[in-house]
Amino acid sequence: MTKKQKIISRVAQIVAAVIMLQTLFFKFSGAPETIFIFETMGLEPAGRYATAIVELIASVLLLIPTTVWLGAGLSLGVISGAIFSHLTKLGIVVMDDGGTLFIMAIVVFICSAVALYLNRHQIPLLPPRES
Repeated sequence: MTKKQKIISRVAQIVAAVIMLQTLFFKFSGAPETIFIFETMGLEPAGRYATAIVELIASVLLLIPTTVWLGAGLSLGVISGAIFSHLTKLGIVVMDDGGTLFIMAIVVFICSAVALYLNRHQIPLLPPRES
């Protein structure tokens, strides 16, 4: 990876991790909008706690240099579920948030995709790139 790619990756990793970590307080404390979301999806409370735990693990893995690919892949999976939920059942705007939660999900998705792409050489199942 070039120095520029390393910087882009690190910024993407940090942005995705910070957004996911920031939402953990609301999920674990049972904030009304979080409960509304998971009740609407029929997943309250188990889905809320499970999602929070997966996001916590993904965030930590994103911040460890040797596990970026795993954290990025995990966050892509969980955030894809969030985006799908917004598009199919919740709507873009949830409880008059102006679409903030949806926009944050899109940002996490993009940042995770960038981090995964730039760190794809870490994935153990892929053959090494030929130069």
